Amino acid sequence: MSTKALEPHQRELFGHPIGLYVLFFTELWERFSYYGMRALLTLYVATSATAVEPGLGWSGKDALWMYGWYTMLVYVAAIPGGIIADKWLGQKKTVMLGGFLLVLGHLTLAIPSSTAFFIGLLLIILGVGGLKPNISTMVGGLYKEGDIRRDSGFTIFYIGINIGAFLSSITVGLVAYYYGWHYGFGLAGIGMILGQAVYIWGQKYLKHVGNFIGGKDSNIDAEIAKKPLTKIEKDRVVVLLISFLIVIVFWGAFEQAGGLMNLYTDAKVNRTTGWSWLPEIPASVFQSLNAGYIIIFGTLIGGFWIWWKKKGKESSSIFKMAIGTIIMGLGYVFMMYASKEASTVEFGKAAMFWVFLAYLFHTIGELCTSPVSLSFITKLAPVKYASIMMGVYFAATGFGNKLAGSIGESAQLDAYKGKMIVNKEEIFNFTSKDSIEFKNDKKEIKKTFDYAINKDRNFSIKTDLYLEDDKIVFNDYKSKKNINYLFTFNESKKHNFNKELTSYLQENKATKSNPYHASLLFEKDEEKAKNRKNEGDGKDYGVSFVVEEEQSKQEYETFRLLVIFTVVFGLLLLMFLKKLKKLTHGAEDNEHEIHDETEGFEIADN
Repeated sequence: MSTKALEPHQRELFGHPIGLYVLFFTELWERFSYYGMRALLTLYVATSATAVEPGLGWSGKDALWMYGWYTMLVYVAAIPGGIIADKWLGQKKTVMLGGFLLVLGHLTLAIPSSTAFFIGLLLIILGVGGLKPNISTMVGGLYKEGDIRRDSGFTIFYIGINIGAFLSSITVGLVAYYYGWHYGFGLAGIGMILGQAVYIWGQKYLKHVGNFIGGKDSNIDAEIAKKPLTKIEKDRVVVLLISFLIVIVFWGAFEQAGGLMNLYTDAKVNRTTGWSWLPEIPASVFQSLNAGYIIIFGTLIGGFWIWWKKKGKESSSIFKMAIGTIIMGLGYVFMMYASKEASTVEFGKAAMFWVFLAYLFHTIGELCTSPVSLSFITKLAPVKYASIMMGVYFAATGFGNKLAGSIGESAQLDAYKGKMIVNKEEIFNFTSKDSIEFKNDKKEIKKTFDYAINKDRNFSIKTDLYLEDDKIVFNDYKSKKNINYLFTFNESKKHNFNKELTSYLQENKATKSNPYHASLLFEKDEEKAKNRKNEGDGKDYGVSFVVEEEQSKQEYETFRLLVIFTVVFGLLLLMFLKKLKKLTHGAEDNEHEIHDETEGFEIADN
């Protein structure tokens, strides 16, 4: 070991610069806040505004529409974030600014107001745009050109991301489940405060990275910013732009996790446990599976690729990304099985283990793709455009997220809609009393045993659905009594729901002996429900539903198309691998371990 005293920013721990672990814990807490919020986002938006813990009351389709736009903008904001860093502030200061905006944004979400909710999302978009591309570029800046440790450094950094995601998906999800949405959002904000504190504390270990090019603390000559790109640099930029197409496809399929798979798990997966303290696992908690798998398998897969390369096998970044895309896509095979299982019986649900298996394959694919692509950018991007290229990468991730939202949205059918037209006493014949939670005047959650309609709460009636003499018949699923008289369809210039449903049932030959099925959701008008003087009057209820068989078929087809598209795309990449590698001009051909000291490295002091 060298006896030379090293500066804080030169010290290493476990074979990597200690600055890596500062960025590791900063990103851990930033991702704790972001993924904790993301685990709640679509569920909160899609939860009824009249629930005991009210959400925004949007439809599942609209929630996925908003999710797609929001997650796209979060990452597209990385482009201006990268430009600000490269042109004015440098990466380190831009990360600091982004962190402060994120703290403010997450804490704003804790305010129980729809206005505060959207302001908070806007602040998070700006904050992630400043932090995300620049902190990743700083990780690459910790390593010299040709250092084989760079990929494994990004894998360690990626594990930090997913420790944060794992912890937040469980803790934020449970806090929201027991105490309310905005307490969950508040806990996510506390995580971001911790991340910002770590980053401020660790500045002495980051003196040599993330500085503005040409600044007094920069180790990069300012003249580099003025020189035009060489032929090699231009070719490498072309390869990066092509790799961004892989990124869009990968995240377009993968990011169903926070959208379609989140809603599917909530509605179609049997999450019961038999435990008195947690009778049903909240759907948001399943978001922790991906992060948990990364913590378990991250170093194993990173080590596998190093071993594979040392064996002389193909291990270029584009090869890994293609393999990762294929493996991730195969995870949706298990969701196809889940959809089939849930469809075997009326109003059926799938076993949880299908979701566990799907996330396992998604995670292995992610570990082959995402940290590798981050490292790939720092290897190929011209120095003067390092943050901008990282910003474009995250923008591609954002477009992938928007694609994911659009795919998930297409899997959700537009609901047939109507209105209840009977007195509430008629509803008693088709529903039963249940334990109902409600908030008293002191905002305390209490329980009562009553009919849901007596507390202005939503309720549902499961039905058989078929045609008889070309007329739609709704029969209560249990008693088989006709319930057509309970409601009437809404009609508008855009929709003739009666005609549309009749046409669908005729096409699919739904008869009394072979009925289709629907769960009719009766939902109290939000504004009317706020007037507690008329609580329990049984008036102003809307009705909405989808045909269960049609919805299940739509979900199955979506999962199947995701499998086909990702696997075919990955195989096409492998076909053109040699041509793409040629454009990198050997950027990954001579990688080996490089330390600041030729003879060894010094363990960092506390």
